[in-house]
Amino acid sequence: MDRTVIAYVIYLAVSIGLTIWVARTLSRNGRIFLADVLHGDEKLADAVNHLLVVGFYLVNLGFVALYLSGDDTITDTRQIFEALSTKLGVVLLVLGVMHLGNVYVLNRIRRRGVMEREQVPPVPPQGWVAPTVGR
Repeated sequence: MDRTVIAYVIYLAVSIGLTIWVARTLSRNGRIFLADVLHGDEKLADAVNHLLVVGFYLVNLGFVALYLSGDDTITDTRQIFEALSTKLGVVLLVLGVMHLGNVYVLNRIRRRGVMEREQVPPVPPQGWVAPTVGR
């Protein structure tokens, strides 16, 4: 078998495995965060979580597929490792950026919700007090 094809097979197996692992980890641990962001609405949190996971898969697997082709032909084992380290390093960086982007957006949504909850007074006003003049 051609060494370039071997490098492609290893790259696809590792990249797809990493994408699935990261997506499952984010989904499992992000559900609690989403429930808090969405004020305890579990069904909505599950739906948003599922949509985020699908989007995560589409973007990352699309990138993995686009980044599959290489410019050079691999002729020895050393070049297999060099090509794989470059390709997998870039895939890991993209996965990390996607993760940080998701956390950033969700945290902004969560902070906005917390600020909205803090603006509501804990008890309704008791009445109106006229301002004092001349102090």
